[in-house]
Amino acid sequence: MTTCSGYDIIGDVHGCANALERLLDKLGYEKLNGVFRHPSRQAIFAGDIVDRGPHIREALHIAKAMCDAGSAQMIMGNHEFDAIGYHTPAPKDGSRKYLREHTERHSRLIAETLAQFDDFPDEWAMFLAWFKTLPLYIEKPNFRVVHACWDQNYINEFNRRYPALRIDDDFLAATADTNSFEWQCISRLTRGRDLPLPKGTAMQSAEGFERRSFRARFWGRKPKTYGDLAFQPDPLPDAIASQPLGTGDDLEINRYSKNEVPLFIGHYWLSGKPKPIADNLACLDYSAVKYGRLVAYSMDDETILDPDKFTWVHVDIP
Repeated sequence: MTTCSGYDIIGDVHGCANALERLLDKLGYEKLNGVFRHPSRQAIFAGDIVDRGPHIREALHIAKAMCDAGSAQMIMGNHEFDAIGYHTPAPKDGSRKYLREHTERHSRLIAETLAQFDDFPDEWAMFLAWFKTLPLYIEKPNFRVVHACWDQNYINEFNRRYPALRIDDDFLAATADTNSFEWQCISRLTRGRDLPLPKGTAMQSAEGFERRSFRARFWGRKPKTYGDLAFQPDPLPDAIASQPLGTGDDLEINRYSKNEVPLFIGHYWLSGKPKPIADNLACLDYSAVKYGRLVAYSMDDETILDPDKFTWVHVDIP
C-alpha cells in the first residue's frame, strides 16, 4: 500500500479470528504472503483482541502481522493492558505481587488466553511485549479512536508526561497506586467512566458478579436519572434507573462535544444493527464473542457519520 485513501476501524475481536477473516474479506482485504492487505486502505483495531474467544492466538497473529506490514494500526484495550498487568510484578513496597492481582475473577478472565498459549510461551511473551508498544489512542485530523472514553484533559497530561506517547516501565509501576495519574488515565481511556450506584444498592451482572457501579455515557443530553447516564449491556434495575441524580452526581462526567471530529470507541457490548450513537460518535463493539457481530466502520472524509458505512459479519461459527 502506497497511499492510504481511508481507514476501516474494527471493534473488539476477543479471539473471533474466523469472523475477523470474513470481515476483512468483506472489506476488500486480501491475504498476500500471510498478511491481510488492502490496495488503498488501512485497518485500525480499536483494542481487545484477546480473551474470551475460541481463536485468540490466531486473531493476534492476524492483527500483529497487519500492523507490522503497515496495513493496520492498533490501540490498547483494557484487556491488553490487563494482560500486561497480570504478568508484571508490582513494586516491592506494595501489598500485591502483580500489578493486576491474580484474583479468582482476574484469573478467570484471562484463563482462555493463557490456555491457548500453553504450548507457545515464547509467542505469548512476544505479544505481551507488543502490547506495551500500543498507543492509548489514535488521532487523525478528521477522526479519533480510543477504546472506551475520549478525555481530553487526561490525554493532554499524558502527552506532557510521556512525550513518546507510549506507556513505559515507569508508567506501569505507577499504576500500582489507584490514586496515581497513570492508573486514572489508563482506566479512563480504556475502561471509561464508572459511577457508583445509589448508596446501599447493587446489581447482578450477566456474568454473575455483584456490581456497585455502572458504565456511564460521556456524550448526549443532560441526564436527569441514573438510567439516562448508564451505557452498558446490563440494564440498571428499574428501581435504580428511575432514581433522579443527586446534586453533584454528574459533575465529573466529561462531555464529548457535538462540535468535535468523529470518535470511534469499542468496549461497551452493544447489540442489534450497528448505527452511530451520535452524528460524531460510533461504538464498534457489538458483542462479537457472544455470537453477536464483528463490526467495522469505513471512515473517509465525512464529518457526520453515515449508517450505511458500517460493515459487519455475524459471529455464529466458533
